[in-house]
Order: sequence, then C-alpha cells, then structure tokens
Amino acid sequence: MPKGVPESVPDDGLTTRQRRTQPITAVHTGPGKGKSTAAFGMALRAWNQGWPVGVFQFVKSAKWKVGEENALRVLGASGEGGTVDWHKMGSGWSWIQRTGEMEMDSEAAAKEGWEQVKRDLAAETYRFYVLDEFTYPMHWGWIDPAEVVAVLKDRPGSQHVVITGRYAAEALTDYADLVTEMTKVKHPMDAGRKGQRGIEW
Repeated sequence: MPKGVPESVPDDGLTTRQRRTQPITAVHTGPGKGKSTAAFGMALRAWNQGWPVGVFQFVKSAKWKVGEENALRVLGASGEGGTVDWHKMGSGWSWIQRTGEMEMDSEAAAKEGWEQVKRDLAAETYRFYVLDEFTYPMHWGWIDPAEVVAVLKDRPGSQHVVITGRYAAEALTDYADLVTEMTKVKHPMDAGRKGQRGIEW
C-alpha cells in the first residue's frame, strides 16, 4: 500500500498523531454513479475498526432495499466489528422533484432526519455517519447548508461524516476535508439499458 505523504504540513501546533485522528467530513457529489457506493465502502472500513456506524438515507424510498443495507445490517449484528443502525427518512426518489402532499411529507421527513442526526452528533452516538442523498434536501431548500456546516464544525469528539448526492452546496464543499466529484464518462442507461440486480441494488 502506498504511503501517503502530505503536500504540506500546516503550522498549527498539532502532532502528526493529533492531525491523523481529526474527524473527517467527506462529500461525494457529481452526476456520475458510485457516490453512495463509495460511502458504504467507507462504512465497511469503519465497521472493521469496531466503530458504531449510523446510516441515514434521506430521500430514497423506505420500501426500496439496497444491497448495502442488508450486508451492513448482517455485519453490524455479527458481533465482529462495530454496530450498524440504518435510518430511512424519505419517501421518494432523489432525482424526482416531488409536488403537493408527497413533497411535504418528504420535506418533513428529511427535516426530522436532520434533527435526529443533530441529536446523535451531540450525543456522539456513532463514530461514522453516512448521510446518503443529503445534498438534495439542501439543494431543494428544505435544510440550510449554513446550518449543516455550523453543526458539523461544532460536533464533539472524533465523529466522521460522509455526505452523498448531486448538487452539493458550495458552503458544504468549501468546509469539507474531502470532496470527490463523480463524473459520468459512459453509462448503460445511455444505451437504453435499465438498472440491474447486483449492479444498482
């Protein structure tokens, strides 16, 4: 495994160990496939370290079963790594703008989901958080990105947070320690092929 060498070392008075254990805020954004998949890969690493993991899905249907959910739930219950809790707040698809009553239900669910994340961060419930598709409630104006940044800045302890979804707010990407933009070069849907088992879910 390559040894990572920082390009520069800040004059902040911290030791290498102190800098290495600082909490990370990561953002996976952009139009390409793989944002959530990469976040769940990080969650697997966190589970392997024995860290409690909290997954919060903000806008995917509560009825929709993603493959990572089953795998992480099984791992979390195995007693070999960390625990895993999985929370679903949304009632619709992230790429469909909701209207009417369903939109209000989704907005209320997303807002309550964010309130729960805030409570868990304050209580240091988890060591690793996946806020899946959380950029959309911010993009749609349901949740203020400035508030999200303020809460993340003030979170206690060493709690790592990864946020996924398109249209990440500039305030969020400016604040985050790690930002990856997934770009689409080619996708099976371009050739009229729909999602398939084992690839999309």
